[in-house]
Amino acid sequence: MGEVDPAFIQDLEHRPKLAIIEAEGIPLIDLSVDAVSDGSTLVSDIGDACKKWGFFQVINHGVPLEKREKLEKAAREFFGQPLEERVKIRRAEVRVSGYSNTEHTKNVRDWKEVFDFTRKNPIIVPASARPDDKQVVEWYNQWPEYPPQLREVCEEYAEEVEKLCFKLIQLIALSLGLPADTFNGFFKDQISNVRLNHYPPCPAPELALGLGRHKDGGALTVLAQDDVGGLEVKRKSDGEWIRVKPTPEAFIINVGDIIQVWSNERYESVEHRVIANSEKERFSIPFFFNPAHYTIVKPLEELTSEENPPRYRPYNWGKFFVTRKGGNFKKLDVENIQISHFRVPESELANRFEKAVSVA
Repeated sequence: MGEVDPAFIQDLEHRPKLAIIEAEGIPLIDLSVDAVSDGSTLVSDIGDACKKWGFFQVINHGVPLEKREKLEKAAREFFGQPLEERVKIRRAEVRVSGYSNTEHTKNVRDWKEVFDFTRKNPIIVPASARPDDKQVVEWYNQWPEYPPQLREVCEEYAEEVEKLCFKLIQLIALSLGLPADTFNGFFKDQISNVRLNHYPPCPAPELALGLGRHKDGGALTVLAQDDVGGLEVKRKSDGEWIRVKPTPEAFIINVGDIIQVWSNERYESVEHRVIANSEKERFSIPFFFNPAHYTIVKPLEELTSEENPPRYRPYNWGKFFVTRKGGNFKKLDVENIQISHFRVPESELANRFEKAVSVA
């Protein structure tokens, strides 16, 4: 990743500004609060953060710092190898875990390299994105020979972050006025995955992005980032790009598309991106908490009514996931699949509301 190939250059309207606006307002939530004695405050804080930002940071989250540090060290060792060693476990369309340095977001190449693995090994996913294809396949992780401890530290870390994800998803359920275990069953056969990101120094950070603007398609993302920073969130109030300042030992949490649909837009998945750095390399580790492939994603009945009808048509999460993954390996002629493709038009929603009011 020496000079900037035209494939990395963003359209003028999406190029980053050199001035930094730091996100003072993104909530920092202490998860050590006793959920019995003061759970209502914790739940309301989570709900407010999901509603106003779609992002928040957590401390005292229960994930041992030692396991995170071990993984960060192993990631640096893996990406520090010569390219010919890293590509020995290169990802492909039939083997989607492993190494890649050619990923695209919004059909523009990202200034980064990644190593992906799934929380469970193997995971079961649809064989293709075709609606009529009922076959499923198993996806297995690939592990490099070096560093030899990478597999162990990856699996230990993922196990701990998964526990945090279940705690967060229960708090989010409570904040929506639902029983704490409302979402648990969706993750019995989860297809969650973890990514090790390496963003090398970029000679033209005003032209390229480490990771282009996007929304996460799953339920939740739990991000560990180093002290270099670079994550920017699109502020809901004015559409301004805001830099998330790293907080030592904290995790950054964001709501994904699935929660936006489940909550019938009470909570919104928010666009974010990663700025490239001309001087320093950056490392980050997102955990993408995803339900089982057979999950039919739709607004929860408890959160809809005649006056507040479902804003999305049901869709199959596994088919959605496989379609999204396919866009990682090649530049598409059209925009990759989004939940907006399943959104009910405003005119139809208005008609439903008018009928409900007239009947009442």
